[in-house]
Amino acid sequence: MTCAELYTPQLRARGYRMTPQRLAILHTLHHAGAHLSPTEIYETVKKELPGLTETTVYRTLEFLAENGLARPAQRSKGHLVYEIAQHEHHHIVCRVCGDEMEVEHTLLKTLYQKLESTSGYKLTDSHITFFGLCPECQKGK
Repeated sequence: MTCAELYTPQLRARGYRMTPQRLAILHTLHHAGAHLSPTEIYETVKKELPGLTETTVYRTLEFLAENGLARPAQRSKGHLVYEIAQHEHHHIVCRVCGDEMEVEHTLLKTLYQKLESTSGYKLTDSHITFFGLCPECQKGK
């Protein structure tokens, strides 16, 4: 299945159309297999769409995140990165070497439910980035 076939119906169901910019950014995120900064996405997508501006990339990423197709996250120095929104998960990032690993959402599901029940809030985003020291950096390597 192509990215257009996968993501166009999701946008249409929300009342939006698939633009070349949205498709190119979704394609880049889908095939990246990693988190990408807006600048990295811009550098990749501008090869396909030479008239693209970095401002358009930022606005499109915000739009895709608001509509559940992209997920923002933070790297260790607070830099914003994006990934395709496939499954709910979180991250642990090493503050020294930058290594990261995924944490399945199921580990935090009870916490999310308790936060909702005690606060009265309905949580709309489900991404947390934890920071710490990986096992190698704890050893001082």
